[in-house]
Amino acid sequence: MNWFKHKSYPKFWENYVSSFSNSQEQKIEAIRFVVFDTETTGLNIKKDKILSIGCIAIEGLKIKVSDQLEVYLEQEHFNIETVKIHGLLREGKLTKIKESEAIQQFLNYTNNAVLVAHHAAFDVAMVNNVLKRLNLPKLKNRVLDTGHIFQKTNIDASKAHFSLDELANRFKIPLHDRHTASGDAYITALLFMKLLYKLNTGSKLTLKDLERPIKRVGLL
Repeated sequence: MNWFKHKSYPKFWENYVSSFSNSQEQKIEAIRFVVFDTETTGLNIKKDKILSIGCIAIEGLKIKVSDQLEVYLEQEHFNIETVKIHGLLREGKLTKIKESEAIQQFLNYTNNAVLVAHHAAFDVAMVNNVLKRLNLPKLKNRVLDTGHIFQKTNIDASKAHFSLDELANRFKIPLHDRHTASGDAYITALLFMKLLYKLNTGSKLTLKDLERPIKRVGLL
């Protein structure tokens, strides 16, 4: 990329970085959260690629259904085995864009929002891999993992990891559009809100309260 050769970055990256110039609000009701999910060609962080990204915003502790982003990426790497999970074919009627355009739209949408995902380390790593291929630095956003937040509720300590399906069923969240990026982002947003309700029964929660895992687990 030309911006790497000249040790400068494209305008969209500069705009993204500049959005962090102000200190992050700590009160959760004042924070813009972006709940996101990636559908990928597989679970190998080093080899697999992103097929789609789905995002939905939460502001004022309300899910903003009108504030969403969904992008589908051109598939250079194709794994037919995972099609039965996400349903995304190499071709098809969906409009697909280049990886570089998809990540630009993602950064323009998120800016300095706090990112939320289930098993977030995987999704963050996949996005960072795209940035690395574009010779750009890693994501700057603070990240919350609904799996870690569930641990803080002390509802069930029987194991370290719970799948999104398990927690959705536990909290009676319909699994509508499961295994689509936008569908999983919405399910995760509902789970996030229910977890906040469980935790926010006494003193007011802050962002640091949600970030601090009970113990270091997995990739985060």
